[in-house]
Amino acid sequence: MKRSRVLLLIPLFLAALALSDAGNAYGRSEAFKGNIYETGKLKPVDSVLRVKVGDTAPDFTLPAISGERVTLSQYRGKKHVVISFVPAAWTPVCSDQWPGYAILEDLFIEHDAVLLGITVDNIPTLFAWTNQMGKIWFPVLSDFWPHGKVADSFGVLRSDGTAERAIIIIDTEGIIRYINVNDINKRPFLESIVEELEKLGR
Repeated sequence: MKRSRVLLLIPLFLAALALSDAGNAYGRSEAFKGNIYETGKLKPVDSVLRVKVGDTAPDFTLPAISGERVTLSQYRGKKHVVISFVPAAWTPVCSDQWPGYAILEDLFIEHDAVLLGITVDNIPTLFAWTNQMGKIWFPVLSDFWPHGKVADSFGVLRSDGTAERAIIIIDTEGIIRYINVNDINKRPFLESIVEELEKLGR
């Protein structure tokens, strides 16, 4: 899927999310009815980064809901890596955010990149939550135990034990090229991921 087409689809997807009364927003759809925990407004950012752009990303190995174990360094020399940290399963913004990456799958393939979704929830919780979303095409990893160790290594573990809503992009050499610790109450802009992948492809 070409970049121009992806950028055209992004506003359409965001508009669909806004139509909660029509049941089109994932986190507020019939599929999630009665299952979403309303967190209320949270402190936008509650952590201090331990890494910066230009650093080598801390390596890690985490279990995935597929049953495999995924190691960051397995992509070294092969794929760019986009890490999407989200705070918690069964919460409104998180339940909208990951389904939104469906329109980016072809762009990731085109740019030799992989997306890794990480939360501090355990595997059974993540399995049930992502099944409720429908098809999630990227690996979903559990940073449950030791609790939040990977999030903490990047400096995105909040004081309540959840992760920040953060996007970290790592190139094929294992170097961090982009960091966005987003307001936890809002979805990160999809356009930013598109733009950063385009930069890595130049």
